[in-house]
Amino acid sequence: MSTLEIDRVRKSYSSLAVLKEVSISINTGDFLVLLGPSGCGKSTLLNMIAGLETITGGEIRIAGKVVNDLSPKDRDIAMVFQSYALYPTMTVRQNIEFGMKIRGVSPGEREAAVKAAADMLQITHLLDRKPSQLSGGQRQRVAMGRAIVRQPKLFLFDEPLSNLDAKLRVDMRTEIKRLHARLGTTIVYVTHDQIEAMTLATRVAVMKDGVVQHLDEPQAVYDRPANVYVARFVGSPAMNIVPACLEVQGATATVVFDIANRPSSRISGIPVSEQAARKYSGRKVLAGIRPENFAVAANGADANLVVDVDVVEPTGPDTLVVFQLGGAEVTARLPPKQALPGSEARLVVDTSRIVLFDADTEARID
Repeated sequence: MSTLEIDRVRKSYSSLAVLKEVSISINTGDFLVLLGPSGCGKSTLLNMIAGLETITGGEIRIAGKVVNDLSPKDRDIAMVFQSYALYPTMTVRQNIEFGMKIRGVSPGEREAAVKAAADMLQITHLLDRKPSQLSGGQRQRVAMGRAIVRQPKLFLFDEPLSNLDAKLRVDMRTEIKRLHARLGTTIVYVTHDQIEAMTLATRVAVMKDGVVQHLDEPQAVYDRPANVYVARFVGSPAMNIVPACLEVQGATATVVFDIANRPSSRISGIPVSEQAARKYSGRKVLAGIRPENFAVAANGADANLVVDVDVVEPTGPDTLVVFQLGGAEVTARLPPKQALPGSEARLVVDTSRIVLFDADTEARID
């Protein structure tokens, strides 16, 4: 297994810049997820790591070695594609061992490697079947088995679960997580699904328009997003972004929200740095509040936010409650049957979890 360093990498097609000075570094055994919408450059970056796309500028290093000009076969990587890319006329066994056969690996070694991979992926009973006789999840396991027997320095996954139904995606996420834990592999994984990113990654790179917006551990990206784009992209429902005015006293701040047909609401006790206090006191800011950071006040007098409920969406384990705050539509995740449409909700907001953003740049205020 191996480290991966992406150093100021650029990719352009004529005058169109697809990747703009991308820098990412991961350690041996890390699971890096490149996360973003279609067209953000994540698959292009993966193809450049694999050697399937040329590099306009910068360097890619695998295990400390610059691989910019190496062909894919010389980079010691294995790739799992969205489309499985299995040979339809070969059996599962033949598909898994094909690469080893081409490289001249002995029959005994091939048999042992296939058996180990098949046992790990629970596909031993499928070894003599053809791909047409397999389900989508089974085909993806075969594609993973073909990558495992390579024992490469780096595994690359290009949206491997996007062709599966919802239940299979959950099952295969578990299989990939288990595979990473067993092998200690270094993995780069491309997806637009933020649930996949949160559940699988040790590091997440959120991308937009060819730029890495935030690179960190998944929980850090979720709790302290670098900007409003990341805040809205990661999380379901997304983080609420609410216009407010900031008042500062000492090391804590108060956000003041406008509420339709009600007096302004003041939520105090938000920690801020001295620098941020000096810069933003009395100014408009954006307050980021996750839906789960709202709770119903145990005692109505303890509420620091009183709102009128617009919509209630029961989901079973909890209820999504929609209301207006600061001129924005806000969603709170509450226990079942805690609010009714048209009713008044008396809520407590966890001030330690509120994230403040600059109203102009939309960058997080630290």
